Order: sequence, then C-alpha cells, then structure tokens
Amino acid sequence: MAKIIIIVIVATMIESVGIIILTRGLKDVHGWREHTVSEVARVAWSAVTNVNVVGGVALEAVFFGALLYMLSVGEASFVFPLTSLVFIFTTLAAQFVLHEKVTPASWVGVLLITTGAILVGYGEAAKEGATPPPANSAPLRSQ
Repeated sequence: MAKIIIIVIVATMIESVGIIILTRGLKDVHGWREHTVSEVARVAWSAVTNVNVVGGVALEAVFFGALLYMLSVGEASFVFPLTSLVFIFTTLAAQFVLHEKVTPASWVGVLLITTGAILVGYGEAAKEGATPPPANSAPLRSQ
C-alpha cells in the first residue's frame, strides 16, 4: 500500500504541473472569432504548436499511465479517491504560480476533499490490518 500511496502523490503532482502548464498554454491560444472551418483549424494549429499545451498534455498522459498502473495493482475504491489529492496541488499552484484568486469557499472544498482522501486511506489501512477468515472454513449451520 505504501508503494501505491507514493505513486499517487508523485502522479498527482505531475498532473498538477501538467494542468498549470496546459492552462498557461491555452491562455496563449486565442479562441476562434468566428465559426468557420478555417478558424477552427487555426485554433487547433495554434494549440498543437504551443509548447505549453503539448507539454501539459504530455504530463497528463504520464499521469494517466500511472493511473492505469495503480488501478492494475490496487483497488479502484482506494486508488481513485486518492487521486483527488490533485485538487490540493492544483489549487495551491493556481494561487501561487498562476496568481489566481482562490476564495475561502474553494479552500473549504479542498479541505473536504483532503479529508475524504485521508478517510479513504485510513479505511484501506484498517482493511489491511483485519484478518480475513480462513479460506477453507465451513459456514455455521443452524440446527
């Protein structure tokens, strides 16, 4: 379980960096001004040639690969809720790197998400500590 937790933390940090880089790149790519095929092509070309967009997408792909690995070796009910830790890292990065204003209500939401992730981790640790019944034990019969 410790291995998966370390991978989750590193993977969510990678995803957070990817989101921040992707956000910067997408702000450089100006949206379409009119709804024409040539305008959509211009915006798409601008995105795929923007180093921040490509780098952000690449980091998101690394996160997805790590998620696939974690789901293949761990339980979805444990792994997936812990990936919500990305909200903490991304909100911090948005405030301090992108200089976005994060409201107190948003921080409360992040705190609730963090609490949920901690509870999931605690529940998994408690589940691992429980001793399962022997596999060959016969069920009790009422007489």
